[in-house]
Amino acid sequence: AEVTSWPVTFIRWYGAKAFATFYSVDLPTEAQWEYAARGGRSQTMFPWGNYYLRNKKGCLMANFKPGRGNYPEDGGFYTVRADAYWPNDFGLYNMAGNVAEWTSSLFYEGAYNFQHDMNPDIRWNAKDNDPPRMKRKVVRGGSWKDIGFFLQNSTRNYEYQDTTKSYLGFRCVIDLPPMQTKR
Repeated sequence: AEVTSWPVTFIRWYGAKAFATFYSVDLPTEAQWEYAARGGRSQTMFPWGNYYLRNKKGCLMANFKPGRGNYPEDGGFYTVRADAYWPNDFGLYNMAGNVAEWTSSLFYEGAYNFQHDMNPDIRWNAKDNDPPRMKRKVVRGGSWKDIGFFLQNSTRNYEYQDTTKSYLGFRCVIDLPPMQTKR
């Protein structure tokens, strides 16, 4: 029997974070997410390379809103199987399209003005009584309902951590121990 996986949707940031914690992993920071999306290609526009949302045969490279909302043109009205498109060079599927993904990073418009490139992350565990702007978490990758702009590796967006959406999911990261070298 073949097992087909689909992305998890309708999950709040808290739920994604709890899942990650339970399994001893974490949500990626915004910088980790972008590094993974680029798949080792430091200057590319999309996880598969540059400039185009279609391959040479005219097939769409991800599940998103093409043209003027012709959703079924890419094979799905909403989400599609996790392996419905080719992976990037790191072997990661759907780093663009299908579902946008939660990160652990706080969304702040001016973040790039004061973040240091050695530690490009801002975190804030917002409480219920914190102002709404402190409850914004960075989401990356775009989704089935987004236009191609949101599929770009560098495009940032946000959602409020206490909301659920049909186009929002997550993936986890794990820190590996440093490699031991023989002397």
